[in-house]
Amino acid sequence: MSTTPPPASQLTAEDIVARYFLEHRAKLIDIAAFLDRVDRADDGEAVAAGDFRMQSIRAGIALLLDGEPERAKRVLDLLSDPSDTPIDKAPMKGATGAWESFSPGNGTS
Repeated sequence: MSTTPPPASQLTAEDIVARYFLEHRAKLIDIAAFLDRVDRADDGEAVAAGDFRMQSIRAGIALLLDGEPERAKRVLDLLSDPSDTPIDKAPMKGATGAWESFSPGNGTS
C-alpha cells in the first residue's frame, strides 16, 4: 500500500482545505502583521499611500477578493514589469519584487 498522497489535481476541494488551511492561515496572519508594522511606523501612513510596493500589495489583495479566476497568474502579472525592452543598466543590485512604475489602475487587467 502506497503512503504517497495523490496529486493535488486528484484532491477534492475539501481535501485541499483540510491539508493546506493552516499553512495559508499563517501566511495571511504574516501579511496582516506586515501591514500593521508599516501602519505603526512614524512614516507609515505616507509610505502606505505612496510606495509602489505597498500599492502593489494592496492591489494584489484586491485581486484575491474579486472572485475572478486565475488569481495567482493575475497577482504575478500585477507584480511584474510588463515592458519587453531591455534596459542598459540595472538601477540596483537586487530585485524589488514589484514593478516600480506601478500605479493603481495600470497593473490590473
